[in-house]
Amino acid sequence: MTESRPSSTYDLCVIGSGPAGQRAAIQAAKCDKKVIVLERTEVVGGAAINTGTIPSKAIREAILAASGRPSAISSQGDFFAARNARFSDILSSCHDIIKTEVELVTKHFRSNGIENFHGTASFRDEHTVEVEGAMGHRTIHADHFLIAVGTVPARPEGMSFDQNNLITSDELPTLAYLPHSMIVVGGGVIGTEYASMLQALGVRITLVEGRQRLLDFVDREITEALQYQLRQGGMTLRLGEKAVKIQSIEPPTGARSVNKRMAEVTLESGKTLRADCLLYCIGRQGATTELNLAAAGLEADNRGRIQVNQSYQTAVEHIYAAGDVVGFPALASTSMEQGRLAACHMFDLPCESVPRLLPYGIYSVPEISMVGWTEGQLTEEGIPYEAGIANYREIARGHLLGDTTGMLKMLIHQDSHAILGVHTIGTGATELIHIGQTAIAFNATVEYFVNAVFNYPTLAECYKVAAMNGLNKLRHV
Repeated sequence: MTESRPSSTYDLCVIGSGPAGQRAAIQAAKCDKKVIVLERTEVVGGAAINTGTIPSKAIREAILAASGRPSAISSQGDFFAARNARFSDILSSCHDIIKTEVELVTKHFRSNGIENFHGTASFRDEHTVEVEGAMGHRTIHADHFLIAVGTVPARPEGMSFDQNNLITSDELPTLAYLPHSMIVVGGGVIGTEYASMLQALGVRITLVEGRQRLLDFVDREITEALQYQLRQGGMTLRLGEKAVKIQSIEPPTGARSVNKRMAEVTLESGKTLRADCLLYCIGRQGATTELNLAAAGLEADNRGRIQVNQSYQTAVEHIYAAGDVVGFPALASTSMEQGRLAACHMFDLPCESVPRLLPYGIYSVPEISMVGWTEGQLTEEGIPYEAGIANYREIARGHLLGDTTGMLKMLIHQDSHAILGVHTIGTGATELIHIGQTAIAFNATVEYFVNAVFNYPTLAECYKVAAMNGLNKLRHV
């Protein structure tokens, strides 16, 4: 006989409606579990839909579409007004896509019988949360919890963000004007993506990064190719430089500015940089401040992140955490999988996690994607390998797309000929990578790609060219 429970008692309470929260909730609901999703903001989707993944990718696609058409700006009487009008159109298209995605998530929750409540959640004890918001107050009891609150941009003390001259990635989609120049502080995924996008729109970009290269987790040859292309496009890269002072100033006499104030950065080396706007992209903080984790027997680190095991359990076994709040890689795709795996584990559902098969997609211009081992990792582990290279300039589809600078690299085990990793930069990279992902999953060898027939002309032919290049090298080892 089934035990009756109060209406506010659930099998699973998900805190946060981003990618991790969505997938966990839907996975649990598919197993006939009673699920509620708590969302602090007025709309579902979390940072991924409202301020992060979807907005940035929507802006990117709109910029690429705009930059691919003949510009009418030069014929306008007011040059800056025309630039701002185009930027406004780009942001408007972004907001339309966000609205569509929010409606889609809401529909999925409804069709799966998932309850949704908007308000700020805080733990009262390890099985209870209090929720306070515009919809009123509720006390939620649950057998299991998933913390999927995501992250917010880090805002260092002493830096006065004004949503105009000094901004984070959250404010960029709402910027009222298109800067003539911008300083981007931080060469991680977010900083690199926005810097390259805005450069494609004609903004003069200076990117400041404390490390000696961008995206230090990406294969070195790929990042070197990216840095070369960014410099060729006019970007100034200040690598190995750290910002020690950031402030908003009045434009110096004679300075060209599209706004009443400018951003100024002083670097550790003593250099001073100025631009219309500064985008700060160093670090993100887990949005855990208001959760009262201590009441549930938990604590976050100094960056607001929650430690979990390989099943995404926290120190309290019935409370799980997934998504950006648990740290690297903090990508929407990996967050979705983490949420699904967490739900499977908490309800004893069979599932398999294969971390080596997680793809990474970086939507810079040009875009980058990777799966499997990097050359650096293979060298460090003492694994013998060879690299097969295919350049887009060798591929008919590359010429048809107007992209002759892209490339695909396949890493091959010297003895077994197994595919160990695939790395690509250029048009369609984030789509192209999934062929390599499948090959690694099924332990394919380089000979498979040599013998495979690909549609012509396609970018997928890169796999055959890279395989033949790699196999020729292996024959001479």
